[in-house]
Amino acid sequence: MQLTDFQVLSFDCYGTLIDWETGLYHALRPLIEKAGHADRARDEILTHYARHEAEQQRLTPSLAYSELLGVVYRRLANAWQVEMSDDEADAFGASVPEWPAFPDSAQALHYLKAHYKLVVLSNVDHLSFRGSQARLGVTFDAIYTAQDIGTYKPSPRNFAYMLDRLERDFGLRKTHVLHTAQSLFHDHVPANGFGLACAWIDRRHATRGWGATLPPASMPRIDFRFTSLQALVQAHQAALAAR
Repeated sequence: MQLTDFQVLSFDCYGTLIDWETGLYHALRPLIEKAGHADRARDEILTHYARHEAEQQRLTPSLAYSELLGVVYRRLANAWQVEMSDDEADAFGASVPEWPAFPDSAQALHYLKAHYKLVVLSNVDHLSFRGSQARLGVTFDAIYTAQDIGTYKPSPRNFAYMLDRLERDFGLRKTHVLHTAQSLFHDHVPANGFGLACAWIDRRHATRGWGATLPPASMPRIDFRFTSLQALVQAHQAALAAR
């Protein structure tokens, strides 16, 4: 299997292209400080957040991500026994466009756009993603969101929806697709269930634990592993040169 075997890169966005852990943590800082948790490790906060977000996505799969974030903020405030206002929760829900892109994302996507169709499969709503797309500086060939599908990854419905749309709209089958993502829990485990080839962008390779995602129930099959998107680009360039 070679990177040059595929016609489509389907991307998770948050955690893979956008540095969602930095964005989340920064947006949570007012609540963290109000709760007196400023001395707690960032990953400890993110791990606590991950449990609440995953549970809320399971409970309200049709809720738009910006609204869901507000609910998770309220859950955290309740768990930490902190008073907060609706305005604070709404501000957290609206923070997605402010989350930074990883430094290599825009340049790497510009290169990859010349060789693949680029598709986003994300647990986000369209309005929130609009700000992120501006940071990434590329026009994606298709964007499939939880808002479109009515469920959140790791639900298999999200992958079934993407594969159906790729076949209907572009005549592309799953053998043409390389699913490219950081989260084993949200992306690679369910992608395995559909027999999709997978590239793990292991953004957390230098950090222990799972951060803002839940751990996978078991280690999924990974076909390619890179510690950055730029490393994927370099591997693709090497594969082209070796032809």
